[in-house]
Parts: sequence; C-alpha cells; structure tokens
Amino acid sequence: MRRERSIRIGTRGSPLALAQSEQVRDRLIRAHPELAAADAVQLVPISTAGDRVQDRRLSEIGNKGLFVKEIEAALADGRIDLAVHSLKDMETVVDPRFTLAAILPREDPRDALIATAASIADLPQGATVGTVSLRRQSQLLAVRPDLNVVPLRGNVGTRMRKVEQGEVAATILALAGLKRLGIESQARAVLSPEDMLPAAAQGAIAVECRSDDAELIGWLDALDDAPTRTAVTAERALLGTLDGSCRTPVAALAEQSGDDLVLRALLARPDGSRVWRCERRGTVADAAAMGEDAGRALRAAGDRELFL
Repeated sequence: MRRERSIRIGTRGSPLALAQSEQVRDRLIRAHPELAAADAVQLVPISTAGDRVQDRRLSEIGNKGLFVKEIEAALADGRIDLAVHSLKDMETVVDPRFTLAAILPREDPRDALIATAASIADLPQGATVGTVSLRRQSQLLAVRPDLNVVPLRGNVGTRMRKVEQGEVAATILALAGLKRLGIESQARAVLSPEDMLPAAAQGAIAVECRSDDAELIGWLDALDDAPTRTAVTAERALLGTLDGSCRTPVAALAEQSGDDLVLRALLARPDGSRVWRCERRGTVADAAAMGEDAGRALRAAGDRELFL
C-alpha cells in the first residue's frame, strides 16, 4: 500500500468517541502494518450540534444527524478521509456521496443500569431516572409507571456523576460504551433484551468514507464484520420502514446463529402506556426483508400519531 498523505479520521471529541476512533485506527494499522509510521493515521476531533446543546432532548433539537452532519461536512470537503460513528446515531439513508465501508464487530448491544439499586424493580417508588432516550423512557415506564423520568444529557462520565451526586436515582447507558471505556464494572446491572430492548445498531461502530475513494474503501474492507453488518441491516431496515426518529420510541435487536437470523422489534408510546412487539425469523440473506416486514407490521399496529 502507498499513500502520499496521512489518513485523517474524523470523530466526535467525547472520551467514548475517541476510544471508538482509536479502535478503528488500531485495527487499520494491524490490517496494514505499513501505516504504523508516526502520524500515518491521525484523529481529528470535530464538535457536533449534539455535543454542543446539552440542555434539551435530542428529539427537541433535531434528529440522528445531530452527531453526524458536521463530521460528514468535513468528509465532503476533504478535511478528513474517513469518519467514525456510533451506527445507532446515523440516519438510515446514507448520503450517496458516502459509503459505510466497514462496520466493526459489534460490542455487547445491551443496556446497563447505573444506580444504587440493584435492578429497575428495586428503585424506590417515584424515583427519578435520567435519560434523553424515548426508547429507554417508554420501556421503563411500561414496567414502572411510577418513575419520574427526566432528561439527562452529557457524556458517559457526566451522567454517571449525576447519579453519584444524587441528582437522579439512576440512568441507563449502553453497555458497549462502558466496556470501551473500561468501566463496565460500574454498572449495577446489565439489562436483558427482554427487559430493555436495545436501540437499532447499538454497540456497532461504523466507518464512513467518500464513495469515490476506492483505495480507502479497499483498505477498510479488512475491518468489516459480516455478522454485524447482517444484524444491523435488519435493524436499520426496520427503522427505515418505520421512519423512526429520535421522536419515535423504537427498539430492535437481530441475532444470528449460523445462517439463521432472529429479529426482535418494539414500538412504544413515549409514556409506556402501550408497547407493540414483533419477531421475525429467517436467514441472513433475508435480513433487509425481515426488517422491512417487521417495520410494516409495527407501523400498522401502532398509533398513527407516532409517525406524524
């Protein structure tokens, strides 16, 4: 491999985003040892709207693109060569100027409870739980309608400190993020998908580059994980069919065993008063079709108001 310039990786500047980008950098260097030279692969932190606005829910200030658009703008104008995203933060339709050249092996997609209580059931009556996720809020309130769910923004460390300081009794974070930061032991409990179905593509890291950069696309192929791509294809197809956004409580998890694929999906009212679930089984070749079929079923069953 020959490259006259270094590879610049665009990333959000949070500790978790940097840890994910360092993982991409390290995997790229392992796959292509000639990139091990100093400054051959550089991280370029970029501030996004989702990072700057911390006092409101994401559903109140925009959509999933809040964590992506500024990074994609840098990719488009050549300030960076590739971008690293949490795939769950990305829109289901990718701008044709770009391609998801690699999706890394998925980390554990489950959620984790950060609290003094040992479980959701053990939280005190009327306890305050902080989360900006309507998906988490709706599933919490479905089983504990007494809870007081309030918005809680900030990076992983900030949200955990607010629990420690007693500002809220609990919060829920992605286990994948805790593991990537090396602090998974601080989770009070890991929530099963039966209790808290994850967000579509949770735990998956996407590597995006320009569609016309054939050389870089070829290099990134070594980083792509086929089982993860299959699973998130089903989950994102569901999300796309539902037209799910930050304003729509949607959850999905596809799991593969050999050539078999099982997709579990959920749609809910934000207050948890109604939850619709469905499951689809098929083969890995059916991933996108399974997601689309599950999305159509949930859309037909759910409240029309959820899609306005």
